[in-house]
Amino acid sequence: MDLIPAPRSAARTSDTATFALGQGTVLAAGEGADGVARWLRAEFGAATGLPLAPGDPAAADADAPGAADDGDAPGAIRLGVDPALALAGRPAGAAGAEAYRLEVGPGGVRLTGGGPAGLFWGAQTLRQLLGPQAYRTAPLGERTWELPYCRVEDAPRFGWRGFMLDVSRHFLTKREVLRHLDLMAAHKLNVLHFHLTDDQGWRIEIKRHPKLTEDASWRPRTKVGHRASGIWDERPHGGFYTQDDLREIVAYAAARHITVVPEIDIPGHSQAAIHAYPRLGNTDVVDTAALDVWGDWGVSENVLAPTEEVLRFYEGVFEEVLDIFPSTFVHVGGDECPKRQWKSSPAAQARIRELGLADEDELQSWFIRHFDRWLAGRGRRLIGWDEILEGGLADGATVSSWRGYAGGIAAAQAGHDVVMCPEQQVYLNYRESGAPDEPVPIAQVRTLEDFYRFEPVPPQLEGPAAEHVIGTQANVWSEVLESPQRFDYQVYPRLAAFAEVAWSALPPSAERDFAGFTARMEEHYARLDALGVDYRPPGGPRPWQRRPGVLGRPIEGPPPIV
Repeated sequence: MDLIPAPRSAARTSDTATFALGQGTVLAAGEGADGVARWLRAEFGAATGLPLAPGDPAAADADAPGAADDGDAPGAIRLGVDPALALAGRPAGAAGAEAYRLEVGPGGVRLTGGGPAGLFWGAQTLRQLLGPQAYRTAPLGERTWELPYCRVEDAPRFGWRGFMLDVSRHFLTKREVLRHLDLMAAHKLNVLHFHLTDDQGWRIEIKRHPKLTEDASWRPRTKVGHRASGIWDERPHGGFYTQDDLREIVAYAAARHITVVPEIDIPGHSQAAIHAYPRLGNTDVVDTAALDVWGDWGVSENVLAPTEEVLRFYEGVFEEVLDIFPSTFVHVGGDECPKRQWKSSPAAQARIRELGLADEDELQSWFIRHFDRWLAGRGRRLIGWDEILEGGLADGATVSSWRGYAGGIAAAQAGHDVVMCPEQQVYLNYRESGAPDEPVPIAQVRTLEDFYRFEPVPPQLEGPAAEHVIGTQANVWSEVLESPQRFDYQVYPRLAAFAEVAWSALPPSAERDFAGFTARMEEHYARLDALGVDYRPPGGPRPWQRRPGVLGRPIEGPPPIV
């Protein structure tokens, strides 16, 4: 059974016996299982052509008489929720809710979840057992759909299994975002960190500030390749999501037990917003009215002014964000905020003196602390990149540790929750090979094996401090990902390796079996093929994935860092 991510335990209960699905197979959903039943009927029904008619819900209840009897209601897929489901070594609560048990025998399938989420993750395993053709959107003719007799018991290692999608540098349509959510679900990832604003574009409709989408969602031109390339695409680039688009994305994700965490980047990475509303910038040191939405890469010097007007403006932004996104966490960025303008600005310096702050780092901390309190007052939690540690960490803040492990270690040891996402290990936009035929090669080489051997909890964290690592996340920044195909190429198959790190228990030896994973990936590549994912093959890019040049000129990246 070539399952990815690997379950905690999986065993065939017969060497040869299988259960065959057919026109008479019914789908019986107990209490709390209706959502998963709808998903199964839609996805399995599309691929198999089988109706999977509703069965007797009583037969699916975990505590119904005879419910575990394989001879009861033959030809059935039974779905049930059992809150008492507890797998060895797992605490109760959220982890238990994501646990599941899958049994296939003569009477059919019994799938039980600790909660609806666990039931849904078990359905992903069930789909894998049916084979790659179960990932098609229409039947490919007459065939037999068989499941091996088996028993699988499983639960995730981490509660936060994240994927960050940057749609600011290069915009993705709503349809593409929904496709990425389906792919996340197939890999049992449960948090979409949605990077919606940056210097290069603002992607979320804010009704009280319409210029954010009228003006800030489009840039006049775009740097092609690495920022040192010297090549420009002179076509405008942009787009945005209406609030109804975003509500649809949130609902689609929720049906797949994925939480969407929005990111509104402050106080840096804000040139697009300043272009739309010049008063947001440091007007006493720069002509903010002359700024455009940035078409270059890197870090813009244009940051938000530390004024009450700016605070009120972004409070209004976040009020609308909270109305769209029900997630507990809201990401405020907080990274890569250059301090040069604040150092030169008489208004910013006066603000530092007025607040009794030591320097510009503490000024940034004051900015972040304000929104930490503001969000907490509305029942939400602030999360930010590890630069929010500089100048003092806000009391309730959670840290996305991206510049290595150090920020996460410091935050966890101080009692703060951490999501580990170090760029050296889990940045998907980094090249997968140092070979010259890689498209737009940038940054360090990070292979499939590098991703697979990533360990989110460093040895410096033990006991209670280690428990503050609430999860891990792989990030894809889109500066050089100008099309959905380029996103696919950078993300897969490495996100599959990451998904196993985030879900599967660490072996007692603390050494993951990469050879075994590679063998299981052979089946998984066929699943990705069926899903239409334009992934990077193990042997290197396909002919259409190679890109020796754009606009008639070669694309150069920086020297590889290995």
